[in-house]
Amino acid sequence: MTEEIMAKFDEQEILELWDHRAKDWDIQVGDDGDSNRILNSDPVIWSFAGNVAGLSILDAGCGTGYLARQLYLKGASVTGVDFSAQMIEIAKFRASQNNLDIDFHLDSCTELKSLPDEQFDMIVSNYVLMDLLDLEGAIRAFNRVLKPSGIAILVFSHPCFPQGNSTTVNEDGIVSYSWASSYFERTQHNDEPWNHFTTPFIWFHRPLSDYWKVFKAAGFSVDEFEEPRITPERYHLAENDRKLFNSKTRPYSVVFKLLKVKGLHSNP
Repeated sequence: MTEEIMAKFDEQEILELWDHRAKDWDIQVGDDGDSNRILNSDPVIWSFAGNVAGLSILDAGCGTGYLARQLYLKGASVTGVDFSAQMIEIAKFRASQNNLDIDFHLDSCTELKSLPDEQFDMIVSNYVLMDLLDLEGAIRAFNRVLKPSGIAILVFSHPCFPQGNSTTVNEDGIVSYSWASSYFERTQHNDEPWNHFTTPFIWFHRPLSDYWKVFKAAGFSVDEFEEPRITPERYHLAENDRKLFNSKTRPYSVVFKLLKVKGLHSNP
């Protein structure tokens, strides 16, 4: 199902864009994540993950490593991979600043060539899947490197409500979402730079049902699912009323907790 997207796709261009924005990305997420992660999705990650102390965890698509650092500080043995050399360089530097023994290295989530089978207790992939052309390859690779009965926690932008295509209708914050093509069609999107970024963001839309089918085909069952939103005990963390309102009302992302139910090689 990737062929429809491939005609518009330049893999080298995507890599260069992520390399170019690596420093800006580190500014965006820092040590704690950006506001969306802090207010909405990170609490779901920690709820799904539970106690990670002593676990072997892969941060797949780790970027500059903020989540890998947090996992390590909670007692996990952490490996972080990303296909951007500049992201990995920053991740290694930031870990070394704090004497954190995290294994960061260059690899693609769609293959994970550098990783052996059945190495990890858990995979966390945080806002990565929508940026990958080969979703099927990535989920098969995740299954392969997980131990039997391993867990994958996957966070990605909500495909039903693309924020890049949202328009605030009035001063009350009512939002409308527009579609230039069928929701059910797999398409490449180019979002304009936002905040302090200077380069566009290229990502790939798939309907939510496609993700579910890919997870099942790779040998996973869905254990938990959530559409993150701010909870009352975190209201005070919102920087202003607008961010609080948006976090209460906008579905920015989805989070799946998957269980490995069979090995890759048992798939037909």
